[in-house]
Amino acid sequence: MRLSGLILLVLIISSCQEEVNLPLGTLKGEIPVIEGVWTDNNFYNEVKVTLAKNYLDTSENVIIKDAMVSISTTDGSTVLPFRYYEESGSYRAQRSGAVGVIGESYQLNVQWEDYEFQSEGTLLPPPIVDSLTYKYEEERLFRDEGYYIKVYGKIPYEENNYYRIRVIENDTLKDRRSDYMLFDDTFGLRFFENGLELDYAFDAKDTVQLELYRMNKKPYDYFVQLVNLFYSDGGLFSPPPQNPETNIQDLNGNKEVLGYFSVMSVLREKVIIKPEED
Repeated sequence: MRLSGLILLVLIISSCQEEVNLPLGTLKGEIPVIEGVWTDNNFYNEVKVTLAKNYLDTSENVIIKDAMVSISTTDGSTVLPFRYYEESGSYRAQRSGAVGVIGESYQLNVQWEDYEFQSEGTLLPPPIVDSLTYKYEEERLFRDEGYYIKVYGKIPYEENNYYRIRVIENDTLKDRRSDYMLFDDTFGLRFFENGLELDYAFDAKDTVQLELYRMNKKPYDYFVQLVNLFYSDGGLFSPPPQNPETNIQDLNGNKEVLGYFSVMSVLREKVIIKPEED
């Protein structure tokens, strides 16, 4: 009797199920997406300008190649014009080897058609990295066997503590949604002195490069929102997808723009994992 009642209940529930398609907004006109990075290392310094696409659009990005791009100090004493390079698909400084200076504030300017976009940021001094160590660990619950790396250092700053870590394994950047390692001082920063362990199992002879960025708050918030978007499964109880809040503005105030401008200091450390001797 109980079994038949359970079957009846399942049939009632299943008969009430209905697929729900939530309406997604569509683009109204061309919306530029600006992704600008300015650091104290010329390798990373570039500005990408593309057009936004609808959420489910799988076509290739449309690159804007005719914008006027420059980065300058906010006091106007230094202006660095950029030009578009086909090989990188981005704008880079025309002056070879141009980099940011620690403690200086910078302004991004992008002119496209009748619009002018602008953003600012300060190049903050980096934290201190003392060493990278590694240790072989046996397989454990939820963790693979392999070599685990710990980063030891110090973050002596009382404010503006917004950081991102990127990991490159054998020339391959780890760029899955779980690889966006972002942290601030919400829960303190002593863990960095005690050793921050990277949650990756490496093999003997792997070459691992770690990049540590110190960011400004607004671009940091942008990436936090971006990661949250990556983890939204589109289910009934997930919030509707929403673009991260940009720190770029249209000076005329009437053109929507997406993306970010991030002024960052960069620390790079590399370690080659040597197999343990028998």
